[in-house]
Amino acid sequence: MSQNFEIRREVVLNAGPDEVFAAVTTGTGGWMFPSELDPGVGSEGPDDPTVVAWEPPQKFAVRQEGPGGWFNALEYLIEARDGGTAALRYVHSGIFTDDWDAQYDGADKHTTFYLHSLGQYVQYFAGRAATYITTAGPDTSTGPGAMATLRGALSLTDASAAGDAVSVDVPGFGTVDGVVDYLTPHFIGIRTADALYRFYGRNAFGGTVDAAHHLFAAGADQEKSQDAWKSWLANVFA
Repeated sequence: MSQNFEIRREVVLNAGPDEVFAAVTTGTGGWMFPSELDPGVGSEGPDDPTVVAWEPPQKFAVRQEGPGGWFNALEYLIEARDGGTAALRYVHSGIFTDDWDAQYDGADKHTTFYLHSLGQYVQYFAGRAATYITTAGPDTSTGPGAMATLRGALSLTDASAAGDAVSVDVPGFGTVDGVVDYLTPHFIGIRTADALYRFYGRNAFGGTVDAAHHLFAAGADQEKSQDAWKSWLANVFA
């Protein structure tokens, strides 16, 4: 049964309004996933919603519509704060058509993680181009204990917390030395000097354990990196 939903957040980010506006419009590949939108109202990428508000650096909004009144809309309101920071008011609204509770729970938890990643991006990598790689875990990562398996592969324990050092060797990619910047039962974030590594426990929402990473090092090889992480995940859940 179709039902409306709305998810609201307000966060303070360690960046000015101009940097935040750039991040949520043309810089989404650095913290969420790439968008192919061009600046200005009415812009529409091949798989993206239409821009309905473009007022730099205060407001950005997009909306996508479908049959039967279905819609999906995002709104970002940005306000300057003291000390070179900015407040972001975020609203995601729309209609879920199936299994409303599960879809809302998944979207709500993803929102918190995405906005945290936005904060990491504007604080540590603002304005830097990202090579975005993503890979879905194998079917063996759908079980309820899959995230515990992943944490073990990353040498994380029940006592691990944000701020802890982490090191993992990924054949064909290299050694990742960084710090845990986000850790919940469903998501893991690792930040290094030149990347944000993100792991999504979508097994909790009917999917697999997936990886989506944002590489800021010059010359990062997207295909090679993606293949290496796909193999690493397959080995973790073999």
